Amino acid sequence: MSLLSRSNPSNLHSIFDDFFAPTSLSEDGFFSPKVDIKDTGKHYVINAELPGVKKEDIHLELHNGVLSLSAETKQEEKEEKEGKVIRQERRFGCIQRSFSLGESVEQSDINAKFEDGLLTITAPKEEPSETKVKKIDIR
Repeated sequence: MSLLSRSNPSNLHSIFDDFFAPTSLSEDGFFSPKVDIKDTGKHYVINAELPGVKKEDIHLELHNGVLSLSAETKQEEKEEKEGKVIRQERRFGCIQRSFSLGESVEQSDINAKFEDGLLTITAPKEEPSETKVKKIDIR
């Protein structure tokens, strides 16, 4: 199995811009969280950074071998001095990222844990199927 991210940077500049950002904004307006993907032999371990996101706002779905991570984030900060607003910041957005796991992976095979803004997903590697060779008769 090949675990590939289903989001692809469109140009070289976005690679460097995204390197320093905690998340990157895709062309369709979704934020793409930064992830680490490790191959442990039998499993893939995906760590996704989701700072400021609540556990109940995270959704994981498996459909046709594609694992989709989505979440909605809403953060507001307000600083007042002497009853006057000095600074007020808001961040709203949708987070989305998808990974190809393969057709043989089942939903019950995947485990996920969320702690301190870090989502850890453990997904089994797809077992390589034996390639059957069929002789084709030429007429």
